[in-house]
Amino acid sequence: MNRALVEVGALGLLAASVLLLWLRLRRSAGPQSDGGYPTRERIRFELEHLRSQLGRWLTTTDHREVGILYIVFGTVAGLWGGVDAMMLRTELLTPPADIWTPETYNALFTTHGITMLIFFVLPVFFGVGNYFLPLLIGADDMAFPRVNALGFWLLPPALLLARAGLFVQVGGQLLSPVFPQETIRFFLTLREVSVGWTLYAPLSVQTANPQVDLLLIGLHLSGVATTLGAINFIVTVLYERAEDVTWANLDIFSWNMLVTSGLALFAFPLLGSAILMLLLDRNFGTTFFAVEGGGPILWQHLFWFWGHPEVYILFLPATGLLSTILPKFVGRRLFGYKFIVYSTLGLGVLSFAVWAHHMFTTGIDPGVRASFMANSIVIAVPSAIKVFNWLTTMWDGDIRTTAPFILAAGSIGTFIVGGVTGVFLAVIPVDILYHGTYYVVGHFHLIVVGIIPFMMIAASYYWYPLLTGRWYDRRLAQFQSVLLIFGSTVTFTTLLIIGGFGLPRRQAIYPPEYQFASQIATVGAYVIGLAALLWLYNVVASYWRGDPVQSTDPWDLKATGQFTREWQWFEDRMVEKYDLTPAQPASVRPAYDPEGEPAGALGGVGSVAETVSRNAGMAAAGGFVGTVLMSGGLGTAILIGVLDPASFGEIAELVGLPASPLIGAALFLVGGTVTWPLVFLAFQEYLPGRLLFETGLVFATLISTGFVVAFYTGQSGLALIGYVAFVVVAHWAYGLGLSVTFQYLRRRQRARREVG
Repeated sequence: MNRALVEVGALGLLAASVLLLWLRLRRSAGPQSDGGYPTRERIRFELEHLRSQLGRWLTTTDHREVGILYIVFGTVAGLWGGVDAMMLRTELLTPPADIWTPETYNALFTTHGITMLIFFVLPVFFGVGNYFLPLLIGADDMAFPRVNALGFWLLPPALLLARAGLFVQVGGQLLSPVFPQETIRFFLTLREVSVGWTLYAPLSVQTANPQVDLLLIGLHLSGVATTLGAINFIVTVLYERAEDVTWANLDIFSWNMLVTSGLALFAFPLLGSAILMLLLDRNFGTTFFAVEGGGPILWQHLFWFWGHPEVYILFLPATGLLSTILPKFVGRRLFGYKFIVYSTLGLGVLSFAVWAHHMFTTGIDPGVRASFMANSIVIAVPSAIKVFNWLTTMWDGDIRTTAPFILAAGSIGTFIVGGVTGVFLAVIPVDILYHGTYYVVGHFHLIVVGIIPFMMIAASYYWYPLLTGRWYDRRLAQFQSVLLIFGSTVTFTTLLIIGGFGLPRRQAIYPPEYQFASQIATVGAYVIGLAALLWLYNVVASYWRGDPVQSTDPWDLKATGQFTREWQWFEDRMVEKYDLTPAQPASVRPAYDPEGEPAGALGGVGSVAETVSRNAGMAAAGGFVGTVLMSGGLGTAILIGVLDPASFGEIAELVGLPASPLIGAALFLVGGTVTWPLVFLAFQEYLPGRLLFETGLVFATLISTGFVVAFYTGQSGLALIGYVAFVVVAHWAYGLGLSVTFQYLRRRQRARREVG
């Protein structure tokens, strides 16, 4: 199958669909004269309007309009890279390379990686920063408006240079039946780069494809654009803040954009220098990355010295958005503001000290590897600080399950899995074992897909009323958000699993025994693609059909004291433009403030700790009662022979003790008394059930599925039915004992308080 024609056709179909949808909605939004048919004067007016609008957008220096240009450009690049991903996963539906050739597969993952990392993520975040950062800090515009516009307009030619091979290749295929090959040699020579997105030497030096040179020039141009944007953000935050915006109350998104820009300012000039050296090696015979010169490993050092900070350049704006959006939908201010700021600064510094963990398999000095292993483990600490602060922000909050909240909560979950698997890869022996497998692909994508696009879409929903003055389809947005989280989890956890079994990555051909798992991952990828299209349809259609925003506080943020500067700007604009009355909340529920907590044994923190410990004690008592009740059901299952008691010995083995069923049973009782009650305590509010005992039954049913899988020893027929039945009933007894006891103790405690 001809990859170039298929990809260009898919991109053309997508672009035509969006354009037709836009024109149809725009036409239906306003009545036409002459029975609905446009007159000649109307057409002339529309063309003149189009010309004036085109001139305005091409020459604008307004920070909000430049921000929109960044976002639209990044979205186009993201859809392009997404088409590459869908074509990659389509090839992997079957073990042999029977859809694309192996070289085409290599070209697809090369262009997919470069397009997504360079031309999708950072432009979108720079666009969000351009639009909202001046509003958040009280600035009139970016510090250097013309430089700001120049930084953007370097990106479209950079993308065209980087991806020129695709269009030139299609042009050659269309012209070859008409012209002789000598006449159109240029069109037949260029093809998409297939050396891998990391451009490792010596392959990138020795490849004869001229498109490699165009790609390097495009990457260098994008680096210049990023550096200009980074300087602008830094100067804006340092010198353009309003008088009442200090470092102590600077919003968390602006902090993250400041640190991101600092990283870009140090990282991208180095990448530009390395690219120039690679161009010189390719075209002028220098030996920067040749064996007789600096060596191929030098390219890896230079590339990853940029590459790992680049991961945090992409990641930190997403965490800034999460820290900004999450509190708005849980009714509480961000917990641990200072610690999140410090963790952001820590990630920025440490990101330059871990690059060599990408090179553990290259044979570098063992002492050097050990130091980078230590740094790579340490860098998990600032990320963990963010996670715990996000979870604490949600604790006991007034949660509204809007689309932005669903995506924020999903981001935390996927980031935890992606982050923990990254800690494993920081250990040298584990990395050597899994470096070339899909385990790395699953880990990396759980972070870059599991939090970055999630928070982009969450931000688009959160600020959509401010951007457009209209509402999107909120039910469709909730469905799309769940679909995106589901597709990402299915795809990348599957890749983690098959990578754990040792399936090599970056290969179009794989062993047949992995076909079913690969097909599951591909179906999950298609779900991600469907979710992206639903988001695109929602935001485009709602621009014309969405319900107009009737309130100056569309998210009811004044009720919790979180009506931030950008919404104040929105309110002023709505009052001025539409003469709306500033919104007043029906009731005010103050957001959680640590300084406002009553003083306990340890102050505000102490009172929270006392409450948690008191509830944990009551839950443990309920867990003990539930465990005793459950033991009767499991004991009966053992007596009639449907549950093998030897399977409890595996629990003891997991913690390094002898494989004794008695020790395992004791550990099981401890877990039922301590661990599961704490889990129930944490998640009881989010489980269905009007009464607590109903919630306990739901919780018990969920954990019983894990027991059924973990303690299954090959039962079949009636034995299997009896095994499942006794396990479920025993867990129901546990859930009733846990929930009823906990509720009884809590009522007694409340009664004592009232008497006291």
